[in-house]
Amino acid sequence: QVQLVESGGGLVQPGGSLRLSCAASGFTFSDYSMSWHRQVPGKEREFVAGISNSVGLRNYADSVKGRFTISRDNAKSTVHLQMNSLKPEDTALYVCRVDVCTTVWGQGTQVTVSS
Repeated sequence: QVQLVESGGGLVQPGGSLRLSCAASGFTFSDYSMSWHRQVPGKEREFVAGISNSVGLRNYADSVKGRFTISRDNAKSTVHLQMNSLKPEDTALYVCRVDVCTTVWGQGTQVTVSS
Protein backbone atom coordinates (compact mmCIF):
# COMPACT_ATOMS: atom_id res chain seq x y z
CA GLN A 1 0.00 0.00 0.00
CA VAL A 2 1.44 3.33 -1.08
CA GLN A 3 1.65 5.83 1.76
CA LEU A 4 2.99 9.36 2.06
CA VAL A 5 3.37 10.98 5.47
CA GLU A 6 4.31 14.66 5.73
CA SER A 7 5.86 16.40 8.72
CA GLY A 8 7.68 19.58 9.65
CA GLY A 9 4.97 22.20 9.35
CA GLY A 10 4.24 24.83 11.96
CA LEU A 11 3.94 28.51 12.77
CA VAL A 12 6.80 30.73 11.63
CA GLN A 13 7.34 34.49 11.38
CA PRO A 14 7.73 36.19 8.00
CA GLY A 15 11.29 35.79 6.78
CA GLY A 16 11.72 32.54 8.67
CA SER A 17 12.44 29.02 7.47
CA LEU A 18 10.91 25.57 7.70
CA ARG A 19 11.93 22.17 6.39
CA LEU A 20 9.16 19.81 5.39
CA SER A 21 9.59 16.06 4.99
CA CYS A 22 7.52 13.43 3.21
CA ALA A 23 8.21 9.81 4.14
CA ALA A 24 7.14 7.36 1.45
CA SER A 25 6.45 3.63 1.60
CA GLY A 26 4.86 0.89 -0.45
CA PHE A 27 6.70 1.48 -3.72
CA THR A 28 10.24 1.70 -5.12
CA PHE A 29 10.87 5.31 -4.18
CA SER A 30 13.88 5.93 -6.41
CA ASP A 31 11.88 5.03 -9.54
CA TYR A 32 9.35 7.85 -9.20
CA SER A 33 9.19 11.59 -9.43
CA MET A 34 7.83 13.35 -6.35
CA SER A 35 6.20 16.71 -5.89
CA TRP A 36 4.93 19.16 -3.28
CA HIS A 37 1.68 21.05 -3.63
CA ARG A 38 -0.18 23.44 -1.39
CA GLN A 39 -3.79 24.28 -0.74
CA VAL A 40 -5.59 27.17 0.86
CA PRO A 41 -9.29 26.82 1.78
CA GLY A 42 -11.47 28.05 -1.06
CA LYS A 43 -8.68 27.84 -3.65
CA GLU A 44 -7.45 25.11 -5.96
CA ARG A 45 -4.46 23.05 -4.96
CA GLU A 46 -1.34 24.45 -6.61
CA PHE A 47 1.99 22.94 -7.62
CA VAL A 48 4.99 24.11 -5.56
CA ALA A 49 8.00 21.98 -6.52
CA GLY A 50 8.88 18.70 -8.18
CA ILE A 51 11.89 16.43 -8.39
CA SER A 52 12.44 13.63 -10.87
CA ASN A 53 13.46 10.08 -9.98
CA SER A 54 17.07 9.05 -9.54
CA VAL A 55 18.36 11.84 -11.81
CA GLY A 56 16.99 14.50 -9.46
CA LEU A 57 15.91 17.18 -11.93
CA ARG A 58 13.97 19.94 -10.16
CA ASN A 59 11.28 22.42 -11.13
CA TYR A 60 9.50 25.11 -9.12
CA ALA A 61 6.49 27.36 -9.21
CA ASP A 62 7.48 30.94 -10.06
CA SER A 63 6.17 32.09 -6.68
CA VAL A 64 8.76 30.05 -4.76
CA LYS A 65 11.80 30.09 -7.06
CA GLY A 66 14.91 31.19 -5.22
CA ARG A 67 13.31 30.62 -1.81
CA PHE A 68 12.33 26.93 -1.75
CA THR A 69 14.50 23.90 -2.47
CA ILE A 70 13.23 20.38 -3.06
CA SER A 71 15.52 17.41 -2.45
CA ARG A 72 15.26 13.68 -2.04
CA ASP A 73 17.01 10.96 -0.07
CA ASN A 74 16.44 7.73 -1.97
CA ALA A 75 18.11 5.65 0.77
CA LYS A 76 15.48 6.88 3.26
CA SER A 77 12.56 7.13 0.80
CA THR A 78 12.04 10.73 1.81
CA VAL A 79 11.55 13.99 -0.06
CA HIS A 80 12.19 17.34 1.59
CA LEU A 81 11.13 20.90 0.96
CA GLN A 82 13.41 23.55 2.44
CA MET A 83 11.48 26.81 2.65
CA ASN A 84 13.36 30.04 3.29
CA SER A 85 12.30 33.70 3.34
CA LEU A 86 8.75 32.67 4.07
CA LYS A 87 5.92 35.09 3.36
CA PRO A 88 2.38 35.25 4.75
CA GLU A 89 1.10 34.19 1.32
CA ASP A 90 2.98 30.89 1.73
CA THR A 91 0.49 29.93 4.44
CA ALA A 92 -1.20 26.71 3.30
CA LEU A 93 -1.57 22.98 3.80
CA TYR A 94 1.47 21.42 2.10
CA VAL A 95 0.85 18.03 0.54
CA CYS A 96 3.18 15.48 -0.99
CA ARG A 97 2.24 13.63 -4.20
CA VAL A 98 3.38 10.62 -6.22
CA ASP A 99 1.89 9.05 -9.35
CA VAL A 100 2.16 5.28 -8.92
CA CYS A 101 -0.42 3.72 -11.27
CA THR A 102 -2.75 6.25 -9.66
CA THR A 103 -2.19 9.59 -7.95
CA VAL A 104 -1.49 9.29 -4.25
CA TRP A 105 -1.54 12.25 -1.86
CA GLY A 106 -0.38 12.51 1.71
CA GLN A 107 -2.53 14.01 4.46
CA GLY A 108 -0.55 17.25 4.45
CA THR A 109 1.24 19.41 6.98
CA GLN A 110 0.07 22.93 7.86
CA VAL A 111 2.40 25.87 7.38
CA THR A 112 1.36 29.22 8.87
CA VAL A 113 3.46 32.33 8.27
CA SER A 114 2.39 35.11 10.59
CA SER A 115 3.83 37.66 12.99
